[in-house]
Amino acid sequence: MADTANYIQDRFQTFMNGLGDRYEPYVREHLSKVYMVLGSTAAATAMGALLQMRDFLDLGVLAAVATLILVLGLHFYKDDGKNYYTRLGMLYAFGFCSGQTLGPLLGYICSINPAIILSALTGTFVTFISLSLAALLAEQGKYLYLGGMLVSVINTMALLSLFNMVFKSYFVQVTQLYVGVFVMAAFIVYDTQNIVEKCRNGNRDVVQHALDLFFDVLSMFRRLLIILTQKLKTFMV
Repeated sequence: MADTANYIQDRFQTFMNGLGDRYEPYVREHLSKVYMVLGSTAAATAMGALLQMRDFLDLGVLAAVATLILVLGLHFYKDDGKNYYTRLGMLYAFGFCSGQTLGPLLGYICSINPAIILSALTGTFVTFISLSLAALLAEQGKYLYLGGMLVSVINTMALLSLFNMVFKSYFVQVTQLYVGVFVMAAFIVYDTQNIVEKCRNGNRDVVQHALDLFFDVLSMFRRLLIILTQKLKTFMV
């Protein structure tokens, strides 16, 4: 048992040394800040969802409107070196309102089987950690070419969604859910390497970079929730 623990410790130390050799200190520091802000934004999302589900606070449509206003505000209110905490507050508010909009879906799933939420959360967390490490350990800039392709896929999916509002094809709906999971997984890899490259080029906007990853994680979590719920309902039928 002790030998196994020592082996794991040695492998972990080797891994950390590998990251240390691969990335400059300021890049590692920037990534640490991004991941800390991402984690606290996810906590704000969980709080927003919990308050909505417990009927302590339900912003309803206002939450959806607020998320749109806040994300546009973060896009146009650029980092100038002096507005970090203002933009950080906007990001946390965006996370909280996103949780409010997610609350009704989580409440519905809880009425079916609460274990689905834990499964989707675990799947999202494991996928994010795995793909982030894969992106950081891969050749620098290796996956940046994915950016254009992924945007094209997202645009195509959005167009199909508009058409499907009229035709209401179940096949298209299910296909978009599964393709969407893979697209978000690819975005995690792309955004991770893109953040590193931007940092090296002087762009150290922690809030924007955390927002990019938050979009990926939230979108994947939402899709996994729907997929697992549909699978369970099919099995129950």
